[in-house]
Amino acid sequence: MAEPRDPGELTHFDRSGAAHMVDVAAKPETPRMARARARVRMAPPTLAKIEAGRLGKGDVLGVARLGGIAAAKQTAMQIPLCHPVRITGIAIEFELDANLPGVIVEASVEVVDRTGPEMEAMMAASGAALTIYDMCKAIDRGMEIVEVALIEKRGGKSGHWTRDEP
Repeated sequence: MAEPRDPGELTHFDRSGAAHMVDVAAKPETPRMARARARVRMAPPTLAKIEAGRLGKGDVLGVARLGGIAAAKQTAMQIPLCHPVRITGIAIEFELDANLPGVIVEASVEVVDRTGPEMEAMMAASGAALTIYDMCKAIDRGMEIVEVALIEKRGGKSGHWTRDEP
């Protein structure tokens, strides 16, 4: 086990600076939740086709929802020092935004575990956004994923946190 660290230090490094997986064994298992958002900017005609359900590949947002769920479930395999957590629920919602123009993805992940699902929520939002890109790239290669951000987390020692937004 790594030596104790100062509270202001990054948790994924020991005192010698070596990367390590944080030991969470002494923490209690509690309900925790995290929400993340991704924004996919695209050309207005692409957004119109998604809204009308007129893409030849099928239901873009339905497939993106599945892509986001799958991404959340694979988080510990993709992020080297991330603990596998017991996911109890994943919800992915989409908002079609003509002002962006594009799709706003919001992913919420709930767990009962010793550590929170912030990374799972961000992976879910990212996976859904990337799936939207994949589904629409034949008609709009200029799409951009312009944001992936944690917007809320609840539970655990640090309690409730929300992103301050204007």
